[in-house]
Amino acid sequence: MTNLVPPPFASGKSLMERVEDALLPLINLVFLLLMFFIVAGQISDEPLPKLPATSQAREKHPPQADLMVDAEGNWLIGGETLNKGSLMASLPAPGQEHPLRIAAAENIAMADLEALFGVLEQGGYTDILLLTEPGG
Repeated sequence: MTNLVPPPFASGKSLMERVEDALLPLINLVFLLLMFFIVAGQISDEPLPKLPATSQAREKHPPQADLMVDAEGNWLIGGETLNKGSLMASLPAPGQEHPLRIAAAENIAMADLEALFGVLEQGGYTDILLLTEPGG
């Protein structure tokens, strides 16, 4: 019959000595990882460059949009306020190479955007890119 229990360890070491021997590779690995991260963290002492403020970038580069919607819900093309009748005549034809770009004010009401999208859908526009201002 075969023994199911292995024979006792014959090295003459106590249980605590065998546990210490088994933990030594783990301690070495943790030490090497610690050294790696210490060295990798010291590669660059230079701080990251300062990023330009969003308000400065907004003043320098107005959005490249086909239609602008201000906070009151007015539709503007080239600074001129348009109504529902004159909007379709002023916009590029639907289905062109790029989608219709709409720049919306930061605090515009969703109801104003839904009304505009309804008018644009009736005009045949299916591809719209909505540009918004970053929140402060």
